[in-house]
Amino acid sequence: MATKIHVGMETEMNGNGVPDEKVYNWKKRMHDFSGKVKRFPGWLWRTIWKVGREDPRRMIHAFKVGLSLTLVSLLYLMEPLFKGIGQNAIWAVMTVVVVLEFTAGATLCKGLNRGLGTLLAGSLAFFIEFIANKSGKVFRAVFIGAAVFFIGTAATYMRFFPYIKKNYDYGVVIFLLTFNLITVSSYRVENVLKIAHDRFYTIAIGCAICLFMSILVFPIWSGEDLHNSTVGKLEGLAKSIEACVNEYFDDSHEVKKEKQDQSSEDPIYKGYKAVLDSKSIDETLALYASWEPRHSRHCYRFPWQQYVKVGAVLRQFGYTVVALHGCLQTEIQTPRSVRALFKDPCIRLAGEVTKVLRELANSMRNHRHCSPEILSDHLHEALQDLNTAIKSQPRLFLGSKSNQATNMLALAAEHAARHNNNKQEKLGHHGVSLSSVKTDSSALMEWKSKRVISEQTKENERKVLRPQLSKIAITSLEFSEALPFAAFASLLVEIVARLDNVIEEVEELGRIGCYKEYNPDAEEIVVKCEKPPVDVTKNHLPSHAG
Repeated sequence: MATKIHVGMETEMNGNGVPDEKVYNWKKRMHDFSGKVKRFPGWLWRTIWKVGREDPRRMIHAFKVGLSLTLVSLLYLMEPLFKGIGQNAIWAVMTVVVVLEFTAGATLCKGLNRGLGTLLAGSLAFFIEFIANKSGKVFRAVFIGAAVFFIGTAATYMRFFPYIKKNYDYGVVIFLLTFNLITVSSYRVENVLKIAHDRFYTIAIGCAICLFMSILVFPIWSGEDLHNSTVGKLEGLAKSIEACVNEYFDDSHEVKKEKQDQSSEDPIYKGYKAVLDSKSIDETLALYASWEPRHSRHCYRFPWQQYVKVGAVLRQFGYTVVALHGCLQTEIQTPRSVRALFKDPCIRLAGEVTKVLRELANSMRNHRHCSPEILSDHLHEALQDLNTAIKSQPRLFLGSKSNQATNMLALAAEHAARHNNNKQEKLGHHGVSLSSVKTDSSALMEWKSKRVISEQTKENERKVLRPQLSKIAITSLEFSEALPFAAFASLLVEIVARLDNVIEEVEELGRIGCYKEYNPDAEEIVVKCEKPPVDVTKNHLPSHAG
């Protein structure tokens, strides 16, 4: 080994003049890279298996897209089809890639929008070309430019209309694209009618393949996804409430809190997370479901917008569950001895609430009305038991007024005396410094700097003492031990109060959706169908939707 000295530094060099440290780092990076390459196949296989296990329909959809692309590629691979359509066959491939979605409703929405937009754009472009051909070449160019400007402006402005944006936004985009391509290219191409025909035929072929695959080959319905997600949200809220109350009264809660990070791993959080994040998903699924045909056994018209209303009520209900979960993570907690006094009525009340939520979920899953005894006497008895338990311990919630006043007065006097002593000490210190101010300019600068520092110190003490004072005051009050539990019990009662809104919306869904009547023996199906309100069917469900 040789030693090279450069600018006062010594570096060990190998035989080739390369530092040993760089060689070691290079070998280490190569070793890490080779390890990642070896682990990549296993990681890839685990990812593929996990994605498919979460929802097996993803694999079915992937095969459907692959088969659709193979079928549409025959327009290029088969000589007779290629001669009839030509290079425009690429539009069929593009249509399959863009239109074929995961659910049948999404495919219908995009496919029909694309076909309708192409048809209208081709017809309008042909009409513009027919008028432009009657004039000279210069006027023709001006006329085409003006038509592109006005049609583009009007169509873009229409996209801001709420109904158009919600249902036909993609169709307007395709209309603009097709209209501009045909109209502008017609200035240089003689037979614009053939361009419009070929474009429409290829897109129609692509849309037909997509609709065939979505509706007839292992269909995936947006309505079923919306229905199942609503049922899952009810069950998730029930699990969250039950787990939250059990954990609140669990003696090992403190140990669990230290070991478990309060994140998505928390089962309580997982129960209501889907409810809070469901607004955009529910609205999208309801829109796509409104495009789907009636594929149920009785071919009833399902009120998909009512599912959106149920989701909104569940989100309001979920906010209370979030607040209830927050009681487990507050800084000031009620002692275990105090919680034990109210453990049984709270757990019983939470159990009755979860029973109601699970009954609502089962009724929606089986498309039947709720049990008439969904709000049984047990729920009211649990509320009365909790009320009786709270009234039996008035001292915990009201406390002793004399003790409260004595504690507060003593605390205030102690704090005032401490504050006055600190103030006198600082004033005396400033007085000593002040005696030398008139004799020395440096002493003047030092005094000013100390004054600024003392003011900052006083401000910091003021900011620090107030939280300490409030914390001491809270712990000195007798009712502070039961105050966190009072918040917990209040939220639990609020959950019971909001339960009526959930039941009302679910029952309205069953009435409009023609759910079968509740039959405990389940020997016969009695369907009670009432005509849904006009605003539900006309304003939210298109006439061609199911």
